[in-house]
Amino acid sequence: MNQQPARLARQQALLHAAICGNAELLQAWSDGPGLDVYRQAYRARLLAALRDNYLVLQRALGDAAFDALGLAYLAARPSMKPSIRWFGDGLADFMSSAWPALPHPALVDLARMDWALRAAFDAADAAPLDAQALRELPPEAWPTLRFAAHPSVRLLELDWAIEAAWRRLREADPEQGAEALPAPEPLRHHLLVWREALETRWRSLPALDALLLGAVLDGQDFDAVCQLAERQLGAEQAAPAVVTLLQQWLAAGLLLANTTA
Repeated sequence: MNQQPARLARQQALLHAAICGNAELLQAWSDGPGLDVYRQAYRARLLAALRDNYLVLQRALGDAAFDALGLAYLAARPSMKPSIRWFGDGLADFMSSAWPALPHPALVDLARMDWALRAAFDAADAAPLDAQALRELPPEAWPTLRFAAHPSVRLLELDWAIEAAWRRLREADPEQGAEALPAPEPLRHHLLVWREALETRWRSLPALDALLLGAVLDGQDFDAVCQLAERQLGAEQAAPAVVTLLQQWLAAGLLLANTTA
């Protein structure tokens, strides 16, 4: 029986482990620098991917601290994705739970915002819901109506008011050096992220807007959303508020054309 395929597969697995950072395997494979070149190139490529995905976080931390974070993340959570594009999907959670060198907890929210915007940009295309289609629905269809979110939509719960700092860091000229920014204030709130055509968008949401949109994204039907609004605002103000928000969501393209009753 030909053992060549099994032997080749084992060699490939060992090579992968050595390049990914197994020091003992690296030594066993070669006493010279050859394999280490590939290992260093592999790590450098992953760090470059992190910088690309987390541009604002990288500017906030600075090169040295960001690279230290990236190497710690790589050691703790090696890349398992087929595409390097998705390396770093757990960076914010790693920062909050397993990175003792975290300078300020607001940086975790910067990471969440960075990743959500990149994910929104790469999300699948889908036809947004046409407002005219809703106008043509019979009244009896509305109570059980459910909406699906556009694939790019993300509703983040943040603990810090980081949006102003994020914008200034994103728009800063890296050639001018890092700008000293005041530390963000603690603020529990929601941030909406989505893509409109080829442009990513974000918006900080008032508490009621986030509550009702969250209910829609969770799959609650229109009657349940209206009842939720009524509990917050009272019967007289609930209906106008829901209609206004629905118009905003449709205009932004947050909802998909496929609805279920």
